[in-house]
Amino acid sequence: MDDLARRSGGRKAKAVIFTEEQIAGRVTELGREITAAYPEGELLLLGLLKGSFIFLADLARAIDRPLEVDFLVVSSYGAATVSSGNVRLLYDPSTDLAGKHIVVVEDIIDSGRTLTRLMELLRARHPESLSICTLLDKQIAPEPPPELRFVGFHAPPAFLVGYGLDHAEGCRHLPYIVDLD
Repeated sequence: MDDLARRSGGRKAKAVIFTEEQIAGRVTELGREITAAYPEGELLLLGLLKGSFIFLADLARAIDRPLEVDFLVVSSYGAATVSSGNVRLLYDPSTDLAGKHIVVVEDIIDSGRTLTRLMELLRARHPESLSICTLLDKQIAPEPPPELRFVGFHAPPAFLVGYGLDHAEGCRHLPYIVDLD
């Protein structure tokens, strides 16, 4: 925990939830699962920024087949602290999505509202297939998106940071995930 305090500007953590080794092992397994699920066709990993960027980079290297990577940025919160469900694309992927196997890569699923609406928008672009890969699922969404196919870990209902997840833009760089106090 001294490392966390040093690396996070003095913030305190209750506990390490997922270690660097646990994350690396699970990302490798997810890479194998995705490789097996999409043996042919054009595969596009579509990362939701900012939280997914570290996970997406490691996941892309763990997938043993040709693929493309692109990103999108969505907003559904505005000035609120709870998602409105009204999704706006702030950065639209430059890649043509039609006819491709698209795996949306997310860092964490909470309520699932934003992701559910986003999937509707992406389906309208006629991909060959559409699925979600999330590093963490808190399992608190009333109904998880039907496209949720690949899950790294089931996460506790805590305030988690590290490995891409942030607190006020900090702690993303931590190689493990902690419950921030």
